Amino acid sequence: MLLHRRMDRILAGIIAVFFFVCSFSGISANAEEVQPETEFTEEEKEYAASCGTLKVGYVRDRKPISFHDDAGELGGISRNIFDRISEITGLKFEYVELPAGDVTYDYLLEQKFDLVTGVEYNKENQKARGILMSDPYLSSRKVIVAKEGLEFNENGHFKVAISTGSQTIRKVLTDRYPNFELYDYDTIEDCLTAVNEGEVDLLIQNQYVVEYWLYKPIYSKLKVIPVVGMDDQLCFSAVVPLQVADDDPDWLESKLQIDMINKAIAMMSDGEVAAYIIDATMGNMYKYTIGDFIYQYRYTLVLLGIALVMIGILLYVNMTIRIRSIKDRANAKAKGDFLSTMSHEIRTPLNGVLSLNYLMSQNLGNQEKLSNYLKQSSSVAQYLLSLVNNILDMSKLQESDVELEHRPLNLQLLLETVESIEMSSMEEKGIEFTMDIALTAPEIMGDEIRIQQILINLIDNARKYTPEHGRVAVEVKQDADSEGNVRTTVDVIDNGRGMSEEFQKKLFDPFTQESSTVSQGNQGTGLGMAICSLLAKRMGGSLEVESKLGEGSHFTFTFFAEPVSMQESEAESKAESKSAVLDSKPTILIAEDNELNGEILLELLSGEGYLVTHVDNGRKAVDTFEKSAPGTYNVILMDLLMPEMNGYDAAKAIRALKRPDAETVKIFACTANSFKEDRDKALASGMDDFIAKPIDIQKLLKKLDHLT
Repeated sequence: MLLHRRMDRILAGIIAVFFFVCSFSGISANAEEVQPETEFTEEEKEYAASCGTLKVGYVRDRKPISFHDDAGELGGISRNIFDRISEITGLKFEYVELPAGDVTYDYLLEQKFDLVTGVEYNKENQKARGILMSDPYLSSRKVIVAKEGLEFNENGHFKVAISTGSQTIRKVLTDRYPNFELYDYDTIEDCLTAVNEGEVDLLIQNQYVVEYWLYKPIYSKLKVIPVVGMDDQLCFSAVVPLQVADDDPDWLESKLQIDMINKAIAMMSDGEVAAYIIDATMGNMYKYTIGDFIYQYRYTLVLLGIALVMIGILLYVNMTIRIRSIKDRANAKAKGDFLSTMSHEIRTPLNGVLSLNYLMSQNLGNQEKLSNYLKQSSSVAQYLLSLVNNILDMSKLQESDVELEHRPLNLQLLLETVESIEMSSMEEKGIEFTMDIALTAPEIMGDEIRIQQILINLIDNARKYTPEHGRVAVEVKQDADSEGNVRTTVDVIDNGRGMSEEFQKKLFDPFTQESSTVSQGNQGTGLGMAICSLLAKRMGGSLEVESKLGEGSHFTFTFFAEPVSMQESEAESKAESKSAVLDSKPTILIAEDNELNGEILLELLSGEGYLVTHVDNGRKAVDTFEKSAPGTYNVILMDLLMPEMNGYDAAKAIRALKRPDAETVKIFACTANSFKEDRDKALASGMDDFIAKPIDIQKLLKKLDHLT
């Protein structure tokens, strides 16, 4: 449709050019035979020289007849014709745009317009109202614009759009088509949009104006129907008061202007006007915009967009599957490596335990050998315990399930404790071990156990990979951040074997060990550094490393903590002082469903002089305590997972008993569930302390001794 219209316009332009060329010689000959100067009277010549500039009003919304050009001035067919009239007559024109809407005659008089152009020529209206109109300077035809499929009938009932700037047509349409309903719109484009959207049935308008707008793709479904016997002739109208006398000076001046304009119009040939039409029409064709392109090809663009989205989705799914496949392969390899490492790390100490048990059974009479085997067996068991703890810690940290303690601690005492723990191991290996501590806030809030875990891991690691007579230095300093928190920085520096750059990149990945560690005889799961790194991040800090092979390593551990306030410190001291002190060794009730564990505890505690009773579930523990005389039991060692009634419910039931010792009896949780949430749940159920399995007998005895 658009292509056909554009070809029609180009064809019309070629035909008009043809007529213009054909008439060009005639125009030139006519110009030689009739000189413009001989056509005007002396009065008219004198008037043209002295009258000044005439104010001409025009309607802008009529492209390509009249419109605003890029310079904001009148452009189009009318401008070309007016300039030619000015050239012929010597009259000078100032072109002023008329406001949108229906312009009243009073407005034209008030604004002192001399002439109005683009007026629809109507002889009857001119005579009836006494209006001075020029001869038509531009003739075309009126056309009907309607949607495809509409059948036009002059006697039909149609809704018709008219522009408020084309009010003369209102009377014409009312007289000619009494069944039409007329609807006013501000602009020609608004009229076309109303037809396009079905608000009205049709628009009757100048052919040149309509053809310009129908190049817009949005109007591609509109058609043009010629109106028989309804030409559109445009002329000048003089602005003078209506019904004035013929001898009135204003009337006479306006009539003089119209007469001169009529003479100029008569001097312009049809070919000359056709040239102006071609120039304005071809030079001001509708400019195709991006919005038009989008509208014209909207369905294609939508389909293209859907296709691109589908391609994008397919690429994303494919990439996701490939990435997942790569990750799965990497995870499978990491798990395979981990299981291989765990198999080695677990089987080696288990082999040691079994071998030591056999050696002990073969040397029951040799106390010296038996004592040595027991020490070795204890060491192996501790390693297995640390292995299990590391695996559990890693799993919980990766799932972000580990909650850190937020309690007052003395960092100075913690560091001194770590120093005393590590000093003997360093001395055995002949390593120079120093700790430089410079604290500005030793009392902080934090998780003492986890901070100690990181420090011992880093220092143990330095000792492990530093040769005999080497050097390990620990430097601790503090400073305050902008929010008032304390930043603690711990540097652990050694001159040991160091690490390759390649290994440093994956040092903090789980299950990572440098290949040479096995050959060096250093045990390890490859989880220690990963756990320390995750814990440091949970504390708001970081763990970083700088290392060179053969020169040593430098680990930097930073964490943030709140300084302890005076109130928190006093509250902690009061909490510690609440522990009741007994006059004699406490009587103990053990609730443990595992028979072997129960018998071992019973035997150990009885051997230390404690009176001990053992039951195998929580219900029996409650019943035994309830049936005993008040004060019989001072301590209850409560397993958490037991049949009939678990340890949490048993503790709650004991605390709820109506007897004086129900609130004072000490209840210690003894369980393999060793995470913080288990500890918190135990304390919330009424228990006083938490002892993780496997039970460290020495620590348990210290806790019990503290009560006496």
